[in-house]
Amino acid sequence: MEALILTCSTGGGHNAAAYAVAEAMTQRGHNAKVMDPYSLIGERMAKAVGGTYVRMVQISPSLFGIIYKLGDTYRRLPIKSPVYVVNGRMAKRLERYFEENKTDVVLCTHIFPAEMLTYMKNKGLRVPKVVFVATDYTCVPFTEEIDCDAYCSPSRDLNDEYIKRGVPEDRIVHTGIPVKRAFSEGVSKAEARKALGLDPNSEYIILSGGSMGAGKLRTAIRTLERCLEPEDKRLIVLCGNNGGLYSSLCGSCAQNDRITVLRSTSDMPLYIRACDIFIGKPGGLSSTECAAAGVPTLFISPIPGCETKNCEFFVNRGMALTVRSIRHRLIPAIKRLETESAAAKMKRQQEKYISGRGGEEVVKLCESLVK
Repeated sequence: MEALILTCSTGGGHNAAAYAVAEAMTQRGHNAKVMDPYSLIGERMAKAVGGTYVRMVQISPSLFGIIYKLGDTYRRLPIKSPVYVVNGRMAKRLERYFEENKTDVVLCTHIFPAEMLTYMKNKGLRVPKVVFVATDYTCVPFTEEIDCDAYCSPSRDLNDEYIKRGVPEDRIVHTGIPVKRAFSEGVSKAEARKALGLDPNSEYIILSGGSMGAGKLRTAIRTLERCLEPEDKRLIVLCGNNGGLYSSLCGSCAQNDRITVLRSTSDMPLYIRACDIFIGKPGGLSSTECAAAGVPTLFISPIPGCETKNCEFFVNRGMALTVRSIRHRLIPAIKRLETESAAAKMKRQQEKYISGRGGEEVVKLCESLVK
């Protein structure tokens, strides 16, 4: 099977899901290519589209929340959205790609390429089988106006929401969000720490701003510093691709040898499996990765929109905790997660709702569609 996986760099989760599917495709003997469709115009265009989103979230998450609400409001109108119209301009370039490259199935881990392919269908152009792979625990705006052969849903619990938005029930498949196998079937905590050169006897807390380095990380660091010194705790701060944040934190945290500041890392599965507690934004992928690894999880600073929904989904099912006030509630929440009973209960809930095998389920679905 020849699979094309289309993604956009508006946050690292879409790309992470795409590569998780590609990994599963390869493991099952298929060929898969991951591509940002805007790269058919040029790499500068692909970076511009993703970069605009990332900068907006880094500078003003609340502004993104307003735009998300506008999208949510627009979906009530009986006309196609501007998102559909703009992405329709990619139709000719994708048509040419399909003419030149054998493609049995196209998977979209972002709504934009799904809009492009829907536009092509509506214009009578040839399109392979199309699968939309959701990367958040909600039915995101504009899902109702795309036309796909299947919709990979993160959970059966979201079925009613998808149907309410007009997605045909017989096309909804509950695969789970794809994450790399290393999160659920990787090395032990001790082996992960050895591979990363971490102290086997310390307690490690990861503080992550996601791929964008967003969220109130500085406030969280100042708060966490109070609980590092008396006990043998260490903090690893992940800044993602936010170079300015990384440089700033390297300077402000230089005198504290219990804090390690890192940029983006290809060793995320190792860090997740090595830590005792994960603190970060409730991105769809990072949340799923933590649950697949069975790591106690604490959410802070959700970006309004999808991440708010992700947070609600996980907290309501006991798979994570969240705090509104970092300064006043973060440390008490950490102490709660440090109790053996609370950590064990959270892990049981994670195992109940998250399998970590979403990638394989997505590939099985594609095999049945192509057959």
